[in-house]
Amino acid sequence: MKNIFLLVIIGLVITSCTKEEGQGGSGSIKGFVYEYKLNILGDTISRYAAADQDVFIIYGNDHTFYDDNIKTSYDGSFKFPYLQKGKYIVFVYEDCATCLSGKKEILRTIEITKKKQTVDLDTIDIRKI
Repeated sequence: MKNIFLLVIIGLVITSCTKEEGQGGSGSIKGFVYEYKLNILGDTISRYAAADQDVFIIYGNDHTFYDDNIKTSYDGSFKFPYLQKGKYIVFVYEDCATCLSGKKEILRTIEITKKKQTVDLDTIDIRKI
């Protein structure tokens, strides 16, 4: 009985030391989303900060369903804080006239390589019809 208890404790210690992508760390990912408003011909009418735009994140790169999402601020900025070291996919949707769903994803794959690192995605441009 003591041996089984000891094995369970050792297993918990080993698995708790292995941290996967996701929340619980000190890294972060930030950026801005800007919208390009297009006319029916596809010409740009205006460009402005995408306030209240959904931004999604996938922890790791071995699945396709998102793990978390946030909305951009009034100036188009966003930030995913408290992330572990690892690979991430950040994405937003833009309008697409030729897509069956009417939407197309804009994907950015990035990696946090050290503690307390902030990865700046800079600007993600999306088109709105």
